[in-house]
Amino acid sequence: SLSVPVLNMLLNELLCISKVPPGTKHVDVDLSSLPPTTAMAIILYNRWAIRTIVQSSFPVKQVKPGPPQLNVMSQMQQEKELTENILKVLKEQAADSILVLEGALKLNKDLYVHTIRTLDLLAMEPGMVNGETESSTAGLKITAEEMQCQVCYDLGAIYFQQGSTNAAVHQNAKEKFFKTKELVAKNGSSSLHFTIDEERLAGYCQACGILTSSSDDASQQATPYSQIHSCMKSGNYQDLVKIFLEDNITLSLPVQFRQSVLRELFRRAQQGTDALDEVCFKVCVCNTVCDVLQGQTTDIRFCQMFLKPNKEKIDFLLEVCSRSINLENASEELKRKMAAFLKNLCLGLEDLQLVFMISSHELFIKLLKDDERKLLVDQMRKRSSRINLCTKPVTSFYDIPASASVNIGQLEHQLILSVDPRRIRQILIELHGMTSERQFWTVSNKWEVPNVYGNVILGIKDSLTRDLVYILMAKGLHCCAIKDFVHAKQLFAACLELVTEFSPKLRQVMLNEMLLLDIYTHEAGPGASGERPPSDLISRVRGYLEMRVPDIPLRQVIAEECVAFLLNWCENEYLTMQVPLPLVQTNPYVKLGQLLAATCKELPGPKESRRTAKDLWEVVVQICSVSNQHKRGNDGRVSLIKHRESTLGIMYRSELLSFIKKLREPLVLTTILSLFVKLHNVREDIVNDIAAEHISIWPSSIPNLQSVDFEAVAITVKELVSYALTINANNHFWLIIQADIYFATNQYSAALHYYLQAGAVCSDFFNKMVPPDVYTDQVIKRMIKCCSLLNCHTQVAILCQFLREVDYKTAFKALQEQNSHDAMDSYYEYIWDVTILEYLTYLHHKRGETDKRQIAIKAIGQTELNASNPEEVLQLAAQRRKKKFLQAMAKLYF
Repeated sequence: SLSVPVLNMLLNELLCISKVPPGTKHVDVDLSSLPPTTAMAIILYNRWAIRTIVQSSFPVKQVKPGPPQLNVMSQMQQEKELTENILKVLKEQAADSILVLEGALKLNKDLYVHTIRTLDLLAMEPGMVNGETESSTAGLKITAEEMQCQVCYDLGAIYFQQGSTNAAVHQNAKEKFFKTKELVAKNGSSSLHFTIDEERLAGYCQACGILTSSSDDASQQATPYSQIHSCMKSGNYQDLVKIFLEDNITLSLPVQFRQSVLRELFRRAQQGTDALDEVCFKVCVCNTVCDVLQGQTTDIRFCQMFLKPNKEKIDFLLEVCSRSINLENASEELKRKMAAFLKNLCLGLEDLQLVFMISSHELFIKLLKDDERKLLVDQMRKRSSRINLCTKPVTSFYDIPASASVNIGQLEHQLILSVDPRRIRQILIELHGMTSERQFWTVSNKWEVPNVYGNVILGIKDSLTRDLVYILMAKGLHCCAIKDFVHAKQLFAACLELVTEFSPKLRQVMLNEMLLLDIYTHEAGPGASGERPPSDLISRVRGYLEMRVPDIPLRQVIAEECVAFLLNWCENEYLTMQVPLPLVQTNPYVKLGQLLAATCKELPGPKESRRTAKDLWEVVVQICSVSNQHKRGNDGRVSLIKHRESTLGIMYRSELLSFIKKLREPLVLTTILSLFVKLHNVREDIVNDIAAEHISIWPSSIPNLQSVDFEAVAITVKELVSYALTINANNHFWLIIQADIYFATNQYSAALHYYLQAGAVCSDFFNKMVPPDVYTDQVIKRMIKCCSLLNCHTQVAILCQFLREVDYKTAFKALQEQNSHDAMDSYYEYIWDVTILEYLTYLHHKRGETDKRQIAIKAIGQTELNASNPEEVLQLAAQRRKKKFLQAMAKLYF
């Protein structure tokens, strides 16, 4: 555990006192001619040298530094530089150190190492030349084999480190480690004079056996890992499949290792080895059955390989299933998993002959009861009403011509699955050639086109064109919804090319949808990493908003996304100054976007210039207002009905919330969030106000307080904060709002969690001071109340110190409580206010609690809390205790 510079100094002292000839290179000295203690000192030094080189090559996790202290930092820097200089020298002399140790292995005599007694003798009689310390009996005896065992291990480690590109050096390492293994076995692992980590040695031996040719080594071949490696190296894939099959019973190979072997096989197959396709399939099947028995989901590779199954594949699958489960000893759960797998496999197959192969297999019959098998057949009959399912197997050599209904069914199935525009067009041409009575856009009830477009598309007279346009658009919208933007673009481009020939109206519709697709693509790709959109895309967004083509069906979501896009990329100048006035008056999203952009622009300015903030406030208040109606009930009395969704505003509250959830720009989100927080706080009967940034820019009152639906406002605030924290979970102002909400709803533990999280994110987990605008007196008082209501009274007393003026009254009252649910006296080390500590001492003395009184006295006795200390020392003591207390609280509530 000593540092490199200290060890270097000590070992050099040992060399000096052991009479190593000064100025002589160790590699030039004949160890056999030296006294035993001198030879041992040289061996010790050179062993340490190569061990230090090996140790320095390992990755080291950097320790996170605490608060900067100049003297400590300079000492650490000096030690680091000294260590680097020593390492540089050791690495330059590494070859010499290795030669010295190789020479040490040739020594067949026992060696001696200095002890405290021999060193004392040397100190008393430094001039003694031929005394006891120079004889062969001086110090502690180290046998030749013990020394060789340790030296072999150290040499093996340096060779292993150097052999990354040299097989011969790895071979050298292997020999040294195997020799170490023999010596450990011979001398016993409990020897006092060498320390070998046998697990690490075994790892080194296995690694060397894999990196060097180890086919002749029976012990290495015994492990499944080395067997698999050997099979992969030699291309013996038949044995590889056998190993995987056998392991399906023992389950000794980890899932990750199995998957990595399969990935390597796929990589080799992709490089052009066709014969590997079958091996890939077999290993994939073994892995899948193993996953099934362990309750894992079926691998996607297996699903891809079974898109076109054949008799051989089914045969092998059934063989693997049969060999992987012992029905006599298997638990009911294992049987249930295997039965479900085989049943789902049947339901996924179209070829009834293959289904019959599985359902007639012995394993299937044993696993599924008669009624389960009957239910499965019924399910398969109902799977497609157009295909006449035959329960008897059809042998492969019968060539039975398919009926027209089967062909139509198969083509419709392909039509549903295909996302290739050319293939979709080809299938529709074939279908229309078979029958002119069907409307093929109705084949799947999953194909949905907005009503505003549907009326135009279904008005196309040519049925083939109508089907093609409808299906291309529906599939494109679906791909867009599942974020498959590549296929969506192909489908929309094909649709645009088609409608350009005959419908200017549909052409503009497709251009609009492609604009929306490009916005989604940018936001999910380059935009997610902060890259600004190209100027061409911004121009197209502006062009869409300013478009004045008559009779074009428009989807409101496109305008909504366009405005959100401009706000997210800070196009505030355009929204504020350049957007046409008629557009603001007719499009509610543009109006909202303009007010938000203008308010964000004016935020740094004086309060008098915030006219737009007032306008935005009025618009949002109107959206959150409710219309009241009187209704006479059956009993003749008049009741007041509140309509939650007001039509007085420019949009519904749900639409506003949906729009805000498309915003990502922090300033815009903070602005709209602070508006809703202010609106939430306006109500006169609310006790627990919520704090927020920029809250002062909004009006302080509303003329008609009864018209606002404050319940809806409270729900909106909660939803907005939750959404904002998904955008940035480390925004301390948003975290404080979330905490205030929990505080207002009496969820004190959750409130403390978020108050502490807010402090942690802006202070490097309390290693720095929490800014005073985050932990205001109001926040601290709320934390105090939370702790008090959770019966953590000692925490209350400590938090009372955090206030600008220490609240002794609350602290003393809290300490008087005897049913505290926190750690009580273990928290005393976090108290820095001597008055509170003195009160604690008095309280424990009064109650006769001697142990706790002693802890309090010990806390007072800390020299850094002495009132005579300079102010900086007292502040540093307080800051250190604040940090440790808040970190302890965080561990408690996170």
